[in-house]
Amino acid sequence: MTGHALPFGPSSPIIQAPMAGGASTPALAAAVSGAGGLGFLAAGYRTAEDVRREIAAVRERTDRPFGVNVFVPDAEAARQGSGDDAAVARYRDELAPEAGRYGVTLPEAPARDDDEWDAKIDLLVEQRVPVAGFTFGCPPPEVTARLHDAGSVVMVMVNTPWEAVAAAEAGADAVVVQGPGAGGHQAAFLPPPPTWNAPGDLPELVALVREATGVPLVAAGGIMDGADVAAVLAAGAVAAQLGTAFLRTPESGAHPVHKAALADPRFTRTAFTRAFSGRTARGLANRFMAEHEASAPACYPQVHHLTKGLRRAAAEHGDPEAMALWCGEGYRRSRDLPAAALVEALMRELAAARA
Repeated sequence: MTGHALPFGPSSPIIQAPMAGGASTPALAAAVSGAGGLGFLAAGYRTAEDVRREIAAVRERTDRPFGVNVFVPDAEAARQGSGDDAAVARYRDELAPEAGRYGVTLPEAPARDDDEWDAKIDLLVEQRVPVAGFTFGCPPPEVTARLHDAGSVVMVMVNTPWEAVAAAEAGADAVVVQGPGAGGHQAAFLPPPPTWNAPGDLPELVALVREATGVPLVAAGGIMDGADVAAVLAAGAVAAQLGTAFLRTPESGAHPVHKAALADPRFTRTAFTRAFSGRTARGLANRFMAEHEASAPACYPQVHHLTKGLRRAAAEHGDPEAMALWCGEGYRRSRDLPAAALVEALMRELAAARA
């Protein structure tokens, strides 16, 4: 533990989730932090220099604490070779008609990269960011130590009690407990025991993690209003992290087609898929998922790089059926409100639920 106070807790329990791919913007993070929550930038899929500019943009807007979230590279995946390459090549062939539909050229050999891990860690240390968040794994202890020395609080996203224990042992100051209803990518990084039956209820999962570790817990996944926040606080969390709830705010960088789909009656459910990125993620069920989920290889981030041009082109064509419309199960309760007003509404609803 760093000894630094957490910039969130029962009196300020609203955290805006880092949403990679464009939804998290400096304007959104600053608005949430300025309203008394904790805003987050998403460093995933951004260059280190882009992240540097976004940190500066947040600091121009607010002097309140904020966070930056980084993807932890999969060292084992980086060592994989021809088997993955062949699977990705087969998937590329399958997607050729999609490329023709949207007028794009698919990359011949999608990158297996580490998302500029070293440069981003150096940047977080140099910039002394108030909160450093991590997804898809734990930072090594030496990285955690550098961030602590820079005054940063370290948070790690987990899906099970075992991952929470591993994160605490790696020096995390808090863990984000991601439930099954969460939108976007599942953060799982350790295989659970064969006997593990994941609870379908986020408060129950929070309670199980609370039994396994003493580090502060943040609950995430399907939280849309103050009553949801109250439920996870009652289960043992000190704060709630909300992503989908902020997608329709004007400060969100989600594409207008994505925002519209969240309220479109054509989209009736969410589903898990790896068709867009090669890693399991939840979004609105659409045509692309239905047609390609069964054959998509579990090759992240190569599949992400393979399909990103397709997804961008579909958005430019105004076609949500081939976009990764990441969102949680509670998407129908998302609100078209300014981010600060949404934080204020959540706090009012939380007070009412507690009363």
